[in-house]
Amino acid sequence: MSEEYIDILNADGSPTGKSCLKSEIHRKGYYHNTAHVWFYNAEAEILLARRAASKTICPLLWDVSVAGHVDSGETITQAAVRETYEEIGIEVTETLLDKIGIYECFQSYPNGIKDNEFHHTYMAKIDNMLNEFSLDKNEVEQVKFVTIPEFRELLKNSDANGHFISSNTPYYLEVIDAIEHRLL
Repeated sequence: MSEEYIDILNADGSPTGKSCLKSEIHRKGYYHNTAHVWFYNAEAEILLARRAASKTICPLLWDVSVAGHVDSGETITQAAVRETYEEIGIEVTETLLDKIGIYECFQSYPNGIKDNEFHHTYMAKIDNMLNEFSLDKNEVEQVKFVTIPEFRELLKNSDANGHFISSNTPYYLEVIDAIEHRLL
């Protein structure tokens, strides 16, 4: 599979009109867009995805249901739909996606990756059971549903329990609040 091209953004999230390979985006620390989708079900459970062991950033930690880079020339919602199918094997439509917001995530990692992303974050209600997902094992090790209280409890100890990406805790809490508000 060939490496995808990603559009380069300015620090304020506006387009530069330029693009480059994903590896270059991370090596040079260019700003870029990602699409995140948080799925929940009728029982108010949130779908978490465990990052694949082969991931260069935060392998085997639990995170957003689906996340991926927005390819050059692709809309954010097109990327969200594509990534959902690629990573967990379910088809969703753009109309199902309810935008929560855009979150800045600017981090550098010991392996030299400079990740300057704008997470365009959506939530969507699904009716799928765990056995209906078809996981791309290069991206997602496993998925599980957790209740909102379970999610909050795991977050309390994320620095020590190795469950979540602890630096993302404020982001996770905002997502939980948005989903809770939607369920009211």
